[in-house]
Amino acid sequence: MFTANKHSIRGSYPLDLRDIMNIKNAGESKAWLASWDRINVDTPLYELPGLAAELGIKQLKVKDESVRSELGSFKAMGAPIALVRLILRTFPKKDFDPRRLLAGEYKQELANFSVISATDGNHGKGLAAAAQDIGCRCVIVLHANVSVEREEAIAAYGAEIVRIAGNYDESVEHAAALAESNSWIVVSDTSYEGYETIPRDVMQGYGAIAAEIIDTLALGEEFTHVFLQGGVGGLAAGIISYFWEFYDGKRPTFVVVEPEQADCLFQSALQGQAAKATGSVDSVMAGLACGETSPLAWKFLQPSVDFFMTITDDEAIAAMRRLAVENGSDIPLVSGESAVAGLSALKQIAQSASLAADIGINADSRALLISTEGATAPKVYEELVGQSAEQIVSRQIQWIEANR
Repeated sequence: MFTANKHSIRGSYPLDLRDIMNIKNAGESKAWLASWDRINVDTPLYELPGLAAELGIKQLKVKDESVRSELGSFKAMGAPIALVRLILRTFPKKDFDPRRLLAGEYKQELANFSVISATDGNHGKGLAAAAQDIGCRCVIVLHANVSVEREEAIAAYGAEIVRIAGNYDESVEHAAALAESNSWIVVSDTSYEGYETIPRDVMQGYGAIAAEIIDTLALGEEFTHVFLQGGVGGLAAGIISYFWEFYDGKRPTFVVVEPEQADCLFQSALQGQAAKATGSVDSVMAGLACGETSPLAWKFLQPSVDFFMTITDDEAIAAMRRLAVENGSDIPLVSGESAVAGLSALKQIAQSASLAADIGINADSRALLISTEGATAPKVYEELVGQSAEQIVSRQIQWIEANR
């Protein structure tokens, strides 16, 4: 499905949004994360000329977040920043240094500090890893559709796991109830009424990804289109806020993509307000299987996203397989289930003259995709792609050596 957003604007980045998220704070987040030894700064921005030619566009670049850290996804950029900022606010008299927090130099002071979150996997893993290094307690609530493989990956970072029988939104409610009864603090990447500060900090961490992309581009190089994953909207809001402020009134066209059965952002666009999904929310794209839009993220997405699209699970799997294959000019990439939403949408557009005309995709287009995760569930990835992530990484290394 596809819809144009009648509320999008092309003017300067609004001052009320700049007061919430801005380039300055994104840069601060980037500097703090650079000191964390679990993070790789400046993940690769690959050009895929072969795939661009297939799609009939001038240029296609992909930011590869699979190598961001051992955590395997972009979520390593959000939860740690939110946790650091939370601790700084909670203990203002301690005068903690953010870099030393992530280095674990205040573990004794924080041993009795507890945080909790509901997750589909990657946010929880990022929070658990940061909490382990900082030295505080972390409890993670998982819903029924989160795989055992993902659960084990989170538990490996010392988090206490709580399982529920319901879906993601029910796990959010359960985490909130546990937090209230135990005086813990929820560190969530989605907002709700009265809860915006921490989700803002998560999104501000994602802005560091946009900062890296801008820093990588040649002088005068710009994108005409940016395709971003949906979910609750946090990643898209974090990236868009940075690009919009940087490019001002000359921002690129933004397209947000989500699973057809988890279409909360698509429905928000239709209704003109933060809304819920209409489908089952059960998607192979686990990181995007979210049933309710983050109201805070929607403040940024409603005036900025030009088009909303949905894709099927089969389309996502096909895109995973396509990125895993090199064709001489293109490096093979390990892109997980939720990482390929943008490419899936771009393929839809390229195959439809009417869609291409509506969105302005043509032979002069220069598109950006964010491959948000690698094989965060290796067994699932191998089943879907037909090859292991290790096999693809091996071919990737060979490709790099051959193209030096």
